[in-house]
Amino acid sequence: MVKVKLTKTELKARTDALKRFQRFLPMLQLKKQQLQKEIAGITAKAAETSAREKALRDGMIPWVGLLATDAELLSGLIKVKSVNTGWANVAGVTIPTFQSVDTEVGKIDKWATPAWIDDAVSSASQLLSLQCERAVYEEQRRLVTEELQLTSQRVNLFEKVKIPECKEAIRVIKIALGDEQTAAVTRGKIAKSRTNGANESEEGAA
Repeated sequence: MVKVKLTKTELKARTDALKRFQRFLPMLQLKKQQLQKEIAGITAKAAETSAREKALRDGMIPWVGLLATDAELLSGLIKVKSVNTGWANVAGVTIPTFQSVDTEVGKIDKWATPAWIDDAVSSASQLLSLQCERAVYEEQRRLVTEELQLTSQRVNLFEKVKIPECKEAIRVIKIALGDEQTAAVTRGKIAKSRTNGANESEEGAA
């Protein structure tokens, strides 16, 4: 345990600190619960996006063989131009929010390309959008998880270190001050007894 000064000033400082820790702890615990709930929500959204990705890929199966044989047709034809995001505050954490994706599609010669190329471009655009959306959810989860780790560390610090430390310091100081007070009273009684005894001796001599 950290050494403490056995004084009334130290007792007040430790008592005030204990009250402060006990006041902040419930707020930290609530924040921890909110962050855990938010992570669960983000994870669910990411899973739902992954499911939509899978469904889209499954829908591409009938003509994916064609895509494989003419892959050069889509090579460089479509790419992500920009990912549009907003910002939100979750339990004190600023996180990005997915809004949309701007894709850039190259020129298509409809006379020189197979009929299925339009469907391929549309599906590829949707797939890129879903992948970008999922990436934003992953970034959200990373940021919120980092804040959860910090909050959990503070909760543990308050619960397992600071509050027990203050309580123990208060206990030790109170015992020391009590012993000091008792000793002072005892010394006072002894001094008074000696004074009375001396007075009685003087009166007897007189």
